[in-house]
Amino acid sequence: MIRADVHAAIERVLDRQVFIIGPETEAFEHEFAAFCGATDGVAVSSGTAALELVLWSLGIGPGDEVITTPWTFWATAEAVLRVGATPVFVDVREDDWTLDSARVAEAVTPRTKAILPVHIFGHPADVPALAASAPVIEDAAQAHGASYHGRAIGTDAVAATYSFYPGKNLGAYGDAGAVTSNDTGLTELLRELRDHGRSTKYAHRLAATNARSSELQCAVLRVKLAHLTAWTRERQRLAGVYEERLEGLGLGWQLTQPWAEHVRHLFVVTHPDRDRLRAELAETGIDCGIHYPIPLHRQPGLAGRDWRAVGDLTRSERLAGEVLSLPLFPELGEEGVERVCAALERALAAVAR
Repeated sequence: MIRADVHAAIERVLDRQVFIIGPETEAFEHEFAAFCGATDGVAVSSGTAALELVLWSLGIGPGDEVITTPWTFWATAEAVLRVGATPVFVDVREDDWTLDSARVAEAVTPRTKAILPVHIFGHPADVPALAASAPVIEDAAQAHGASYHGRAIGTDAVAATYSFYPGKNLGAYGDAGAVTSNDTGLTELLRELRDHGRSTKYAHRLAATNARSSELQCAVLRVKLAHLTAWTRERQRLAGVYEERLEGLGLGWQLTQPWAEHVRHLFVVTHPDRDRLRAELAETGIDCGIHYPIPLHRQPGLAGRDWRAVGDLTRSERLAGEVLSLPLFPELGEEGVERVCAALERALAAVAR
């Protein structure tokens, strides 16, 4: 559907011969910020870089603590560790699987410099509630276009960070990321930090890093951004079909809060015999994923690092052992959902025997 437009965008970059932080980057930053309801956007090399740069720009480092979830992709904690700060893990809510604001309030200390919630699978965390405890940086890698309490995500935070990894709702043709914020002073600093602390071509005000955006990726993202709202609506519709079709089969899934717009990056169910259920589905040609089987506090990358947990993390540990991501993409259609659900019914019967 968009093949010709994508090819034209790539050709535009090749003809121009500007490949790093050029007119495609500038246009995408403006368009994506507008889509997110933010004052400004900064395109960077990946979602991980976006997280690290925001932490760095806020002066967060050794001796500081950042409260986050133990149940997400490793990059969330990795970024905290990379700036020398200490990740503090607090368990998720039982219903929507996002960071539990009540437990976060109990975890805040004088060393707490930020709270880093993840909008897991496209469902936003309750950022207004979290922001009552400390400044919030939103990990919105899976939540392009989501909202909380009638406001776009990022509105109640210092910044929101995004990934455009190819599998995301808005995916590039490689790694790419962005930060949105209503603080233009912050975004100006981020532009320096992503480009070796450069103030002019050969003057470098800071010892920063290389996290620059690719013109090719931004050109592709501009094409896809125009379709994102329609793609999201179809994801939401198909997720609703899944919920209706799977009712009464004994599976759990992520609850959508009445104050949240869930953009359905993934449709994830839970079952106590997840691995056997997945194997049964694979026998029928249904490929399912697992997001995420190892909670962060059990990752080997924490060995020898400074980190701590506040309270038990039993919900995250249970979810890690029970979640199964069913196929969900805009082109799946109701027939695709029906095929998955029919196979799931047979697999559940086999597991129960």
